Amino acid sequence: MTRLANARSGAVSADRCSTKTGALREKQKLPVDLAVSVDYKSMLSVVVSDKENPTMGMRPDPTFHASPKLAMDAPAEDYTYTLLLSPDFSQPDALAVVDVKPGSPTYSKVVHTVQVPNKGDEFHHFGWNACSSALSPLTGHAFLERRYLIIPGMRSSRIYIVDTKPHPTQARIHKIIEPEEIFRKTGYSRPHTVHCGPEGIYVSTLGGGGKDGTDGPPGIFIMDCETFDVLGRWEIDRGPQEKHYDFWWNLPRDYMVSSEWALPPQFENGIVAADLLSNKYGHRIHFWDLRARRNVQTIDLGANHQMALEVRPAHDPRREYGFIGVVVDTTNLEGSIWTWWREGGQFHIEKTATIAPEPAAAEQLPALLQGFGAVPPLVTDIDLSLDDRFLYVACWGTGEMRQYDVTEPRKPKLTGSVHVGGITRRARHPNGEAFAGGPQMVEISRDGKRVYWTNSLYSTWDNQFYPAGVPAAQVMARAEPGGGLTLADDFWVSFPEGYRAHQIRLEGGDCSTDSFCYPSVGI
Repeated sequence: MTRLANARSGAVSADRCSTKTGALREKQKLPVDLAVSVDYKSMLSVVVSDKENPTMGMRPDPTFHASPKLAMDAPAEDYTYTLLLSPDFSQPDALAVVDVKPGSPTYSKVVHTVQVPNKGDEFHHFGWNACSSALSPLTGHAFLERRYLIIPGMRSSRIYIVDTKPHPTQARIHKIIEPEEIFRKTGYSRPHTVHCGPEGIYVSTLGGGGKDGTDGPPGIFIMDCETFDVLGRWEIDRGPQEKHYDFWWNLPRDYMVSSEWALPPQFENGIVAADLLSNKYGHRIHFWDLRARRNVQTIDLGANHQMALEVRPAHDPRREYGFIGVVVDTTNLEGSIWTWWREGGQFHIEKTATIAPEPAAAEQLPALLQGFGAVPPLVTDIDLSLDDRFLYVACWGTGEMRQYDVTEPRKPKLTGSVHVGGITRRARHPNGEAFAGGPQMVEISRDGKRVYWTNSLYSTWDNQFYPAGVPAAQVMARAEPGGGLTLADDFWVSFPEGYRAHQIRLEGGDCSTDSFCYPSVGI
């Protein structure tokens, strides 16, 4: 990855993301003739002893880790951050902070909420301003800190910057980026996935320009990692890419992988059955040269493999493979997992696991599915543990969370499964609570021992597949070291009434946030 030079042209200035002595003194208004110590929870410290002999001591944010193994060995999370959306837009969306520290008197409870000032944003995915990618030996900025959450409103195209310091329970809105800035500088709309890159914040979009988001293809734009200014489009040559969804990369290997969902008219008002049955949703995977910002290869999975969603590359940068989840095969309603790899300078991909639909009587099914006589698994999220051993697959339709051993990435082995919710199963949580919807957004603790998930997919799609409603819930399962998964009966998060819950982020990083630039040792 290269330093991108001109903010006006949509590139990123490395100097703007680095902290320099003079700039920091000016920003903090530090008198040089006094002994001054500024401590951001031991993440950045500056000491000026006197004007004749100024000294500066710095060290990286302790939640930045060079390798996946070092991240696994770090202290466990005490809090999670969960996005809440108002499906009828009757109240503003919110960020909930949940206590997940065992033994705490508020364990598995919401301990703080940040409600935004606008209605109708539709919170969905979010990410950090900086993470372990800041340790990149080429373009990283090690003296940033993991402090701000970048939260896009997928429906409004507005972005909120939330400051999590000095403590998660004191998180507050730092800045709001209005949609007009995004439209003007990028021509994109409907921001979705957020990744903290070595030299800036990368944000994928689902819409192009115009009211319905179809004036030109969607893509990725970059934000300044300190000021949060929208800089511009990332792509120089997009090739045949016309739809977008998720993206991720292997930084030392200098490539990115992106996937496809749909254009805004195909998802904002609900799934369009005619488009699905005629295979008009996304079914291609794109591979990019990161340094050149150029699409170098596109692979079509086959038109029947509709909605190629989450991209999960191996965390260890030595490993040139990864996984993609596909929501549904329109020929048989199966969900599937695909493994991609690079060999001989070319990318390859193959279907490596399938999940069958479950037969059901028409009267048990929502109107959208009654003609099929079955519940598709609907693979809507996947996540990979930091040791690259276990892949977790959320089957939102059948109400199942699956665990696969992917030690051999092209031969996944099912090693664990739990059911909760589901269109027809409606399996209750072990504590007796009804879990509406099914396992959806999944997040894994850095040590691989805890797997969290929520239950809402997208407001209008929830209404089609779960017409009785999907009240917000968050649960957790404990993962066994050798494989196996058990729902924790003592962990159930109740959220404020009227909300639904989508993506989760963990304090200090998690398995779908951080990108690592150095190989693991000992795993």
